[in-house]
Amino acid sequence: MTTLTDDDARAIVLDALRAVAPGPELDALGPHDDLRDTLGLDSLDFLAVVRRVSERSGRRIEEDDYGRLGDLEGWVALLAGGG
Repeated sequence: MTTLTDDDARAIVLDALRAVAPGPELDALGPHDDLRDTLGLDSLDFLAVVRRVSERSGRRIEEDDYGRLGDLEGWVALLAGGG
């Protein structure tokens, strides 16, 4: 598995979010904003983001990881931090 930089990880997650929940809210998204509340993601949207990020990053994202993926910073920490 290739190690991602914070910027690479952020770009992958934002691309996945853009595909699932496009709109002006995404452009104003802060690193600690709750993704479900801010972008109006439901459970199926969240799973679509997980799938897209997993495919792009080459990293398997386990259900145990979901709790830390509520904001952009959590995604970056998981993908760039390796765990």
